[in-house]
Amino acid sequence: MSSVTATRIGFLAILLWATLAFFTAATGKVPPFLLTALTFGIGGAVGLGAALAGPGLGVLRQRPLAYLHGVGGLFGYHFLYFTALKLAPAAEAGLIAYLWPLLIVLLSAFLPGGGLRRVHVIGALMGFAGTVVLLAGKGGFSGIEMRFLPGYLAAFACAFIWSSYSVASRHFADVPTQAVAGFCLATAVLAGLCHLGWEETVWPASAGEWTAVVLLGIGPVGLAFYTWDIGMKRGDVRLLGVASYAAPVLSTLLLVVTGFSAPSLSLAVACALIVGGALVATRR
Repeated sequence: MSSVTATRIGFLAILLWATLAFFTAATGKVPPFLLTALTFGIGGAVGLGAALAGPGLGVLRQRPLAYLHGVGGLFGYHFLYFTALKLAPAAEAGLIAYLWPLLIVLLSAFLPGGGLRRVHVIGALMGFAGTVVLLAGKGGFSGIEMRFLPGYLAAFACAFIWSSYSVASRHFADVPTQAVAGFCLATAVLAGLCHLGWEETVWPASAGEWTAVVLLGIGPVGLAFYTWDIGMKRGDVRLLGVASYAAPVLSTLLLVVTGFSAPSLSLAVACALIVGGALVATRR
């Protein structure tokens, strides 16, 4: 597979993640860890189907370090993200957590033949600025307060874990993408244990909410991780990092189109910054 093809496949993950907010909102009052367990279980089943159709279930037998990398990235990110939301205001925690695309661009410099250039950093910073404008336009920022420091640290830790997982995937290029199914299933089990320990069980209340859960598991919490794995292992890591800033904008646009949100000036400015950042990052 060529780098261009792998990068295009990686873009599919970003498009799928743009539907995350829409489908999550449609799942009703299902608590976060239970929703994570359900959707990662479905996402793992998608990978098992791909494994059965291809190399077989033997692909799940990987060295312990590969599982530490995969489960640590998938479960570690979600555990710390939910922790951050509990310990700090959602707007500030979400913004700090969304440092991961910028960190991907910066960490890619440590890859063999990384070739990090100034345009990559500028493009990533423009993308982050667009995310700041988008979230600020939605309101809810209360300012940085020291009493929320544990939540801010958890948010930064989740950004660092996801960016590290993404970039380090390059060092696990020998691990077939179908093996991500094992990482998803392990994440589902761990999330289920967290749910039993800390949450009250609230199941989806209607067929529509169950449908949203299934679509979440198939798309943004299923296929997205497989396509992202291909993009990170064989595609342009820096370009995918910059392009990831498109996810929150596309997500907001989807909410606008479906009537869940209203168009705004901040959305237009965020689009301009993020698209401009991507254009800068792709300059030769």
